[in-house]
Amino acid sequence: ESTMLRFQNDYSEGAHPNVLRALCDTNLSSTPGYGLDDDCRRAADAIRARFACPDADVHFLVGGTQTNKTVIASILRPYQGVICVETGHIAVHETGAIESTGHKVITVPGINGKITPQLIEQVYRRHFDDKGLEHCVQPGMVYISQSTEVGTVYHLNELEAISAMCRKLELPLFLDGARLGYGLAASDNDTSLADIARLCDVFYIGGTKIGALFGEAVVINNPSITPGFRYMIKQNGGLLAKGRLLGIQFETLFENDLYMQLSRHAVEQAMRIRCALEAKGVALAYASTTNQQFPILPDSVIEHLSDRYIFSTTEHLTPGMTEVRICTSWATQDAAVEQLLADVKAL
Repeated sequence: ESTMLRFQNDYSEGAHPNVLRALCDTNLSSTPGYGLDDDCRRAADAIRARFACPDADVHFLVGGTQTNKTVIASILRPYQGVICVETGHIAVHETGAIESTGHKVITVPGINGKITPQLIEQVYRRHFDDKGLEHCVQPGMVYISQSTEVGTVYHLNELEAISAMCRKLELPLFLDGARLGYGLAASDNDTSLADIARLCDVFYIGGTKIGALFGEAVVINNPSITPGFRYMIKQNGGLLAKGRLLGIQFETLFENDLYMQLSRHAVEQAMRIRCALEAKGVALAYASTTNQQFPILPDSVIEHLSDRYIFSTTEHLTPGMTEVRICTSWATQDAAVEQLLADVKAL
């Protein structure tokens, strides 16, 4: 058995035992396919209830990239693009999946991984104030994620301001919730489930990174997005024939607050690591309050720690210093964190 401890991703483990048990218990069930089954209906009802959006359209897809690609392609016209911060997942970690549909990702610098209403309006005005606007990609929607790709969270006043600007400019707002639970579990989060549903035209709840084997739940609150959406899911490779497998997983995750219990565990483990790094005087690239931490370490230290740990190198800042990403997850064990804390203390 490998002695390497993984802090590279927040989805490399399998699934929570309750999810596996539910899948095993229903293994020989024979139900309608493609999400048209009672398990998916019950899971969708549970999501509508928890997020206080009784009229929302809920769909289950197999993964985050398929979800982002499907949602964005379903909203945009062929000549439109999506506004996103430079560090946004669709801009840096999806192999041009959005561009492969013919839509440009229009990036802006962002602040601590977050977009602002002012940045959205700048992109919008730059296009529509151009006399030759038909020669340029038209901004057609806004993409954000909660938590962000650098572990920060949008606070309620920020989300409300972004939502207001999007509605003023008639740009649909799409929230990527691959790590939504980790954002909701952050100590500085003041946004409720109902706030997310109220302020976004469409968002999704990540299962892959938070206790499920795979799967994401898309919640559409803007009825103009709904027509033809299932066609788009199929065309973009996100429609699972054995759709009940997705419904069963989300139904289980939303029983007895399991989803948030798992999310809080990951964040608590990450905060232990952050505190140890700060106590050692290690600089952090971002003030992340979620499950991702970004210490800036000497290359010699990284080489030493790489004998025991697998983590991501994100950016070479200055000669001899590198920013790395350490992730915890719903399944991160105390023993792994204790070992890392001891090694950090010994640096």
